[in-house]
Amino acid sequence: MYAIVKTGGKQYKVVAGEKIKVEQISADVGQEVTLDQILAVGQGEQLKVGAPLVAGASIKATVVSQGRHDKVKIFKMRRRKHYQKRQGHRQNYTELRIEAING
Repeated sequence: MYAIVKTGGKQYKVVAGEKIKVEQISADVGQEVTLDQILAVGQGEQLKVGAPLVAGASIKATVVSQGRHDKVKIFKMRRRKHYQKRQGHRQNYTELRIEAING
């Protein structure tokens, strides 16, 4: 069984037992989190698509860790103008282990 879940403005395909990294959620490590914005639930050839959300569907997940992604380097330059700008960014994330898909 799999599901398409929306969290942090992004959509993820999840399967029970796998780990995913999502935008930061304010939860402690080891805490159980319920994701309720489920866009679709499928099993084999069957697919239940919501309009826009599947009614009564939810996902139980456990917070494995909180962390930061690798640094993304931003470099802007205008040729012949002696303009160079360097910047870096590290995005926070929450790693979740999907325990069960209800739907």
